[in-house]
Amino acid sequence: MYHLKGKVALVTGAAGAQGLGRAIALRLAQEGADLVVNDLSEVSGSRPRLPAVVREIEALGRRALPVYADVAEAKQVDAMVAAATAEFGRIDILVNNAGAPAGPDRVPVVELEEEAFDLIQRVNLKGTFLCSRAVARHMIARGGGGRIINISSTAGKHGVAKFAAYCASKFAVRGFTQSLALELAPQQITVNAICPGLIATERIDDMAAALAPPGVDASEQRRSMITNTLASVPLGRMTETSDVANMAAFLASDQAAFITGSSPTVDGGLHMD
Repeated sequence: MYHLKGKVALVTGAAGAQGLGRAIALRLAQEGADLVVNDLSEVSGSRPRLPAVVREIEALGRRALPVYADVAEAKQVDAMVAAATAEFGRIDILVNNAGAPAGPDRVPVVELEEEAFDLIQRVNLKGTFLCSRAVARHMIARGGGGRIINISSTAGKHGVAKFAAYCASKFAVRGFTQSLALELAPQQITVNAICPGLIATERIDDMAAALAPPGVDASEQRRSMITNTLASVPLGRMTETSDVANMAAFLASDQAAFITGSSPTVDGGLHMD
């Protein structure tokens, strides 16, 4: 147990029913933290998912506040942080998990449109910057340290063909993490990034649809991606959301108080640094 009782965590991109943000939020709640859970909007064409995450957190005996905001819009981010501090009085932990869906960016660079490239950077990188800036300002003002955890990727350590925009954003998140860690160290605010391997969340469906060759169904492409990953991972299975959530809980805890600027890989040994 990491004993996060009395702590308040903000997790962005938390609405996905199978998503990483939800898993991290629930894991932090299990350790005793109250949660601010964020997403861009209600999930189109489905039942609202962020309220469902709130109910799951409350079932664990913790408080939860849902906030809809675009992490790449500074005014909305500042309003989100203001709402969080108005409700709970403080933010101790920030998890920058919100990410752009895979789509037109998953093509060779010579076919990559500027708009597709910009969207990935806007959400993955600018969103991380704006949320980190807003929460860091709050943490510095209140004193007492804090934890900022950014979600990068193994694609933020190793280039992947047809992933240039995504890799650029996730490599940049790691560089941003290191710079911010140095800047915030005097305030005892640690900043780390987690680099997960491929996870079978809703996001893999978008990825499969984007990467499927002509004549290949997206579901077939999804199966192929999972099969190839399973055959390559030394520990013999896919990365699961709980694996990343466990790492986030550790980095959020006092046990990780002397770790900053790091980018641990969580992929079962597929990529060894």
